[in-house]
Amino acid sequence: MSNKILIIKTGNTIPSLLDENEDFEDWFIRGTGLNSNRFVCCAVDKGESLPVIDDVVAAIVTGSPAYVTELAPWNEIAAVYLRLLHLQQKPILGVCYGHQLLAWAFGGEVGFHPNGREIGTIDVELTLEAASDLLFAKMPKQFSAQASHQQSVLSLPDEAVLLAKNSFDAHHAFRLGSSTWGVQFHPEFSAHVMSTYICERRNDIAREGLNVEELLARVEATPVSASLLQQFSALL
Repeated sequence: MSNKILIIKTGNTIPSLLDENEDFEDWFIRGTGLNSNRFVCCAVDKGESLPVIDDVVAAIVTGSPAYVTELAPWNEIAAVYLRLLHLQQKPILGVCYGHQLLAWAFGGEVGFHPNGREIGTIDVELTLEAASDLLFAKMPKQFSAQASHQQSVLSLPDEAVLLAKNSFDAHHAFRLGSSTWGVQFHPEFSAHVMSTYICERRNDIAREGLNVEELLARVEATPVSASLLQQFSALL
């Protein structure tokens, strides 16, 4: 299994998308543009054992319906593994829950965002530091992305470099060292996936005072955000 890109799966997508026979790992693999035989998937939330570090060249950490603050035992198992990967400077990309898990693993603070849920197609702005970042340097200063989260990274790890933010979330992307990245937004989400998330969570969203129809109307494809996955695979 040597030279595999590991997908650390921390949960499953919503039921209506599972009914389409697709899950997080399928979208990540498709987004990188690489052949599926380059990947191995490990569902840590279901107790699957992570592979030997030497057999892995990089890792992607998925989103999850879980919350980091629930402190499930597998969080620490994944955190120890991620710290070892980071120490060996193997590229890591954590997305949504994965972003928060990375921040938590390296001493940052994760919790519910004080302003509630962020969901739909959003605007993201890069920081000045992103211009010299291996993953973000080729991206425009502002771009659209898909998002769906209630928890956020409330404070970054001490050594983290902030790479992206918006008016809702101050920490949409960060880097640790030279090759470990966390992004709160979802580069793997298509417009279809984003719309389906909004529809499935329609009742909760409405109860929280958000306008479901407006959110759906604003959903659009986000090719710039999606290109992040190809940039990540190019590093390998």
